[in-house]
Amino acid sequence: MASRSGPPFRRIADEIARRIADGELAPGERVPSTRQISREWGVALATATKALTALRLEGLVEARPRVGTVVAAGAAAGTAAAAAAGERAAARPSRRTASGAGSDRELTRERIVRAAVDLADSEGLAALSMRSVAARLGVAAMSPYRYVNSKEDLLLLMADAAFGEERYPAEPPGGWRARLELGARTLWRIYRRHPWLAQIDSLGRPLLVPNLLVHAEWALAALDGHGLDPVTMFDLHVLLYSHTHGLAVHLEREAQAEAATGLTGDQWLDRRAPAFQEITRATGYPVFARVVASLGPAGYDLDLDALFEFGLTPLLDGIAVIVENPPPGRTTG
Repeated sequence: MASRSGPPFRRIADEIARRIADGELAPGERVPSTRQISREWGVALATATKALTALRLEGLVEARPRVGTVVAAGAAAGTAAAAAAGERAAARPSRRTASGAGSDRELTRERIVRAAVDLADSEGLAALSMRSVAARLGVAAMSPYRYVNSKEDLLLLMADAAFGEERYPAEPPGGWRARLELGARTLWRIYRRHPWLAQIDSLGRPLLVPNLLVHAEWALAALDGHGLDPVTMFDLHVLLYSHTHGLAVHLEREAQAEAATGLTGDQWLDRRAPAFQEITRATGYPVFARVVASLGPAGYDLDLDALFEFGLTPLLDGIAVIVENPPPGRTTG
């Protein structure tokens, strides 16, 4: 292992590598996140990201979307070689690290955006910064600024890339309802793939990125030609979008809560079951108490995917009433 006088990121990487070699961390098991590393070792998030990047480059860990960074298969067998490589890296910087020129010459805006998306997918939006993206790419901290002006600009580029991952068929399915269903499920898949995405916009301040407009165009085209005035068309589009976006917001929030507490949602509820039951008994809400009691020992299983599908059907049923019986024309004036 590297000496205690080595760079902070190298010392952290070597300690995690030791845990893998000793079997404390098994293949497929999550390693500490950037935020956990930051708290445990008292370092900046960028240093934590650099440590995980070093482990990933050495083949000891891998990032899995919506899971985090986990021990790679067969990683324990390679820790001795990785440790030796770490010793050599700590003793003398490589040509690429010394000057940064080799990495920087290969840097592009697309690589920066892809690295940022991968980082947010695996570590969460809180771990994202221009410095942490640079560390993930193995380039100087200021290098990304030559291609992206700020973190805010980077978030827009990330969102545009994410929304652009799905395309619609050139020949749309027949009927407005089938088109809206396809649009809603397409957006849900994108949010499911990138849980952070729903955190960075709101209905009142939508993201002004071209690829999000692709999805809006698809929904509005489905509603076009049915005698609806523009305000009603846009209201229906926003309501359908808010159903998808509103549920997707909780994807990242739950991941953040699990990372902060170390407990899954079910484990968190189990620990608070006595207090919840006490509140239920003490309050004067008999219907709520009866419904909760009727759920049985397993309680209510909050499944966001199932809830999305369950809510989509009655929402489209309500839209059907309006499409089939268009209201009088409305204006914004």
